[in-house]
Amino acid sequence: MEIPFLDTILWPIKWVVELILVAWHYLWTFIGLDPAAGLTWVLSIVGLVLVVRAALIPIFVRQIKSQRKMLEVAPQLKKIQDKYKGKKDQFSREAMSRETMELYRRTGTNPLASCLPLLLQMPIFFSLFSVLNNAQKGLAGVGPLNAELGKQFGDATLFGVAPLHDTFIGAWNAGGPWQVMLIAGLMVVLMTASQFYTQLQIMAKNQSPEAKNSPMFKQQRILLYILPLVFVFSGVAFPLGVMFYWLTSNLWTMGQQFLVIRNMPTPGSEAAKAREARLAKKGKLEPTKGAPAIESIPEPPKTTQRQQPVNKNRAKKQGDKK
Repeated sequence: MEIPFLDTILWPIKWVVELILVAWHYLWTFIGLDPAAGLTWVLSIVGLVLVVRAALIPIFVRQIKSQRKMLEVAPQLKKIQDKYKGKKDQFSREAMSRETMELYRRTGTNPLASCLPLLLQMPIFFSLFSVLNNAQKGLAGVGPLNAELGKQFGDATLFGVAPLHDTFIGAWNAGGPWQVMLIAGLMVVLMTASQFYTQLQIMAKNQSPEAKNSPMFKQQRILLYILPLVFVFSGVAFPLGVMFYWLTSNLWTMGQQFLVIRNMPTPGSEAAKAREARLAKKGKLEPTKGAPAIESIPEPPKTTQRQQPVNKNRAKKQGDKK
């Protein structure tokens, strides 16, 4: 079902998605791949992921910085929570919320910043879903994906039997082809496993002791087991083309988080300790910044010359002159 308002909002994103897809399709065709083959379109989707995720790197860096700020304010946030612990009246809840928001404003932190990359990807995901949905109907896109390319994309198959526009549920209801159910089922498993592993590595290795004791960490533990279920129940309804986009994006995230945890770990986390151990083993560990060391003042060289005794009256006169 088409929603005109949503289509209007997604129109520019859909145009860019089509442009990237067609550009990669043209590149693979220029290299020598069959333009109508499913593999050519799958590689075009992979290229789309590379472009989109590379464009999101600055936002990801900003997310890391926001998370570091949240760690810095965690002790102050805990003090506010302890202050109103056990108080369930409306006045106390409003005061706690007011002080918490003031803390975020004063420190320039945003607890929702970690969701920003995902939120920015959702319109792209919906745009790709819309492009594939129109392609499977033989409809032209809003931009470079004309009617000919749209039909070619919609008719593209993997291994000659698995259309990219088909879904697990569609193949199940139609009684086949079984290759579609096999590929879709395998991709759902890979998507779920990659999502779970990525989040598990973050929570197990890249969290400080203070963060593990915070209420937010408990919520993240719940989401750790809920999010994979989202892939299980929603993935079976997505076309294979969309699932290839989602799986490739998950693999990018997994690799990106691995590099972050290894090279830019959260201070105080197990990953940070492991990094310090690796650097110390290689002799590259930087000294801890602190107060500069006070160099010892060398003693003046001892003289062997005999000192002449000073008369008391003479010493007094010298003192008055000074």
